[in-house]
Amino acid sequence: MPSKPLCQRIDLTSPDGRRQLDCLRNTLVSQGELVSPAGRQRTIDVFGEPLTPREVVRRICEDVRSKGIDSLLEYTQRIDGVTVTPDTLFVSQDALGAAHAEVDAHFLKAVKRIRGRVEQFQRALLARDVEMRLPGGGVLRQRYLPLDRVGICVPGGVAAYPSTLLMTVVPAQVAGVREIVVVAPPTKFGSENAHVLATCYELGITHVVRSGGAQAVAALAYGVAGLPRVDKIVGPGNLFVALAKEHVYGDVSIDSIAGPSEIVIVADATANPECIAADMLAQAEHSPGSAILLTASVAIADRVAAAIERRVAELERGDLTRESLARFGGIVLTSSDQESACLADAWAAEHLSIDTIDPEATLATIRHAGAVFLGTSSPVAAGDYAAGPSHVLPTGGTARFASGLSANEFLRSGSVIKLSPADLAAIADDIGILADTEGLTAHRRSVEARTHPAEAYRP
Repeated sequence: MPSKPLCQRIDLTSPDGRRQLDCLRNTLVSQGELVSPAGRQRTIDVFGEPLTPREVVRRICEDVRSKGIDSLLEYTQRIDGVTVTPDTLFVSQDALGAAHAEVDAHFLKAVKRIRGRVEQFQRALLARDVEMRLPGGGVLRQRYLPLDRVGICVPGGVAAYPSTLLMTVVPAQVAGVREIVVVAPPTKFGSENAHVLATCYELGITHVVRSGGAQAVAALAYGVAGLPRVDKIVGPGNLFVALAKEHVYGDVSIDSIAGPSEIVIVADATANPECIAADMLAQAEHSPGSAILLTASVAIADRVAAAIERRVAELERGDLTRESLARFGGIVLTSSDQESACLADAWAAEHLSIDTIDPEATLATIRHAGAVFLGTSSPVAAGDYAAGPSHVLPTGGTARFASGLSANEFLRSGSVIKLSPADLAAIADDIGILADTEGLTAHRRSVEARTHPAEAYRP
């Protein structure tokens, strides 16, 4: 008996195809609230009752808000099993320097090169002040100012992510943010990881907090002793980090409420099946990570499926990758290349890879995606690590309305209005009409006090 395919095959030309596709998409949308049996037991162990993820986050955030640093340290102990004191909450400068001296020189050289590429791209897109001269001599201006303090979340559960530092810190630095605080759990993949700390040192980060999860997000949002509140929180994390960012939004700004990483691939009969399989496996190894192929070519679908089966055995995280593909992977056979593109547009995925005979022409038909990768030579991994745009992107279909992180996300804009008497006179009548229509006569008279001061408040 043949073994079950690693990811499901959906044929949209079959009577049941649309229902299968809808079920897959619903799974991807809803799974953000799902918790494994081990996760449920962990919640009971920590809190003494089977709370939902939102209930967990609400309790943690409110505790940190009301009790401050004591609650932050308590949850770090209860969740991560590490005792952190007020004196050891921040990674010392000596430890940062020691990590920088410890790691391989080739790694540091790569960090320098990547930093340069990211910085160059981010500077090119940075918003500049806009000024418009008015006929009467006045000026209208839009100015852009960097945020004062930003908090950056770096995951540390199952892998170390120095790339996250590059893709968040460098855009913030390009924008001119005055103070950047990095939070990472006190684990071997987080604030105890030499590569993470060495990257912080290389980037000039001096504030690294030995705490992660919802408690660190709350500390950044509300402030605790020794850690003033920030203006914006960015960076990826697990479900609890995402829900915590959602909870504190409004007290601070956030980049997004990110879900599992995802890729949608649009391929025609000319595509490279080995590269497609490699990209699907790369996304699935995030675990959870979603990988969807949309193609009208039966031959490509077959060859990609075979390549996935063959390649997964070579992976270090092969078992986790298999699990992701089984739950969130799909090879979708469409009726035409046009339908493939249309479905990709509706999917609005975090990563969209286009491997067709004319990728630019295909892209012209698609409006919604977090980041687009055109052609065989543009793997998602290039965007994840080194190309220049940030890898912090909208997930779960939110690319319909959201954008990826960039230097501009660390700016706030404000208008400056400087009118001459002639400029004010030119618009005074229009102001008066709207003010009277809205019943706000004091508004009208505030203008008349300048244009007709003798008449403005005549009885």
